[in-house]
Amino acid sequence: MLGGFAGKSSAGGRTRLRVAVAGDKGTGKSSLISAVASETFPDNVPRVLPPTTLPADAFPDYIPITIVDTPSSIDNRIKLIEEFRKADVVILTYACDQPSTLDRLTSYWLPELRRLEIKAPVIVVGCKLDLRDERSPARLEDIMAPIMKEYREIETCIECSALTLIQAPDVFYYASKAVLHPTFPLFDQEKQCLKPRLRRAVQRIFNLCDHDLDGVLNDAELNDFQVNCFGAPLDSNELKVVKKVVEDRQPDGVTKLGLTLPGFLSLFTLFIERGRPETAWAILRKCGYNDSLELNTELLPVPAKQFPDQSIELTNEAMNFLSGIFQLYDLDNDGALQPAEQDDLFQTAPDSPWIEAPYKDAAEKTSDGNSTINGFLSEWALMTLLDPRKSLANLIYIGYGHDPASTFSVTRKRSLDRKKQRTERNVFQCFVFGPKKSGKSALLDSFLGRYSNLNTIFNCLIFLWIYLLLSYSLSCISTPGNFRTATRQQWVNDMQQMSLISRGALRQPSYCGKYQRTELRSF
Repeated sequence: MLGGFAGKSSAGGRTRLRVAVAGDKGTGKSSLISAVASETFPDNVPRVLPPTTLPADAFPDYIPITIVDTPSSIDNRIKLIEEFRKADVVILTYACDQPSTLDRLTSYWLPELRRLEIKAPVIVVGCKLDLRDERSPARLEDIMAPIMKEYREIETCIECSALTLIQAPDVFYYASKAVLHPTFPLFDQEKQCLKPRLRRAVQRIFNLCDHDLDGVLNDAELNDFQVNCFGAPLDSNELKVVKKVVEDRQPDGVTKLGLTLPGFLSLFTLFIERGRPETAWAILRKCGYNDSLELNTELLPVPAKQFPDQSIELTNEAMNFLSGIFQLYDLDNDGALQPAEQDDLFQTAPDSPWIEAPYKDAAEKTSDGNSTINGFLSEWALMTLLDPRKSLANLIYIGYGHDPASTFSVTRKRSLDRKKQRTERNVFQCFVFGPKKSGKSALLDSFLGRYSNLNTIFNCLIFLWIYLLLSYSLSCISTPGNFRTATRQQWVNDMQQMSLISRGALRQPSYCGKYQRTELRSF
């Protein structure tokens, strides 16, 4: 199954973790590291410990953890910054018996991490729990809730004692969990719901499991899902318990036929709310997703070009699939996809690929702003030309299940095309040259129907000139068929090669469209 249950382990392919521990002087960070490594409280601790490694079998993911103690003095600031940037996760410590060190988290340490643009998750640890004044009624949740709301990079807060070892090993368990099974990409703590990217990924996984395409996972399909992700089936009683739990939380999550999509989404919410994001990540990684909730690149093989003047195109099989998808989502059968229909098409992709440059507004649309079939296929041709791996990923997201080898073809060298006076290319690049403010963008917009009445005659004259020049260039090479996709580029340079120019020499295309060599109006 292409892009199906063929991903990495629940650790996401990592083989080692690096943890930087920082905090004010005297907060107990060095004692914490030493106590966890030796399983006993140290009598004498140096001011800064050398790097310490916890063995792979210390925690369930079987990954060794290198813990780096950092200096607290300003004199060693460069070393501190260096370790922050190397770290997979940062632990910030404060002393439970010194409230001022807790205040320093928000007055210095957390703002400093943001200033340095450190993207690693943060674990806040209160050390010296055994010395805290028991007369203080404040709970950790009450103290940290406003801080965690302001600093979303904080993954977990925990208090511990190196002296008694209470929760001391848990500090590094949660540190590894923050890297390997982070909650932040999955769940919106403020809204208390799954984040959009996770919902889209879960919907695609649901579709992969729904073999009979009835919109419900029956017991057999649920068990296939269970075996593929966790290697063991559920018995009938366990299946009943799962469905009962879902039904109690989500009344429309279960029907007589089985588990619905809302029920499947509810399961993921349950995993996270119960502190088990590793279960959600195990499923996601088994289905090929990386930490950004996109398909891993090793699941997206792309043929290699041997020469710079070759290009990669979609095969007829892939184009036929896209044509079928277009018709499937054209619910009103008007020959165009409305924005809402395109949103539905990409509802199982991380994002719509057409929302940003160079694809946004790059193809022809109707007067209502809807995508025509020509515009739709042209945007896919453009994406394949510029980023074939992204093109393959989006094909898989929307349901393409064929062998990747049937997705792309590599064109032969352009010089060979000239020699044989024949080409099999379906995508051509045309470059528009001219000085700044000479009307290049307006010209290209006019090809897609975006022009003012005042410029119509002028644009048509230039269009005719471009068309004749392009037709002359292509007439030198015969083609098996009439329909081709053209991508148009702008470049301020002398006019040397108007067509069939190596893409590596110039910048990326900014427009795409369809034309038919025998009919002027089809360009």
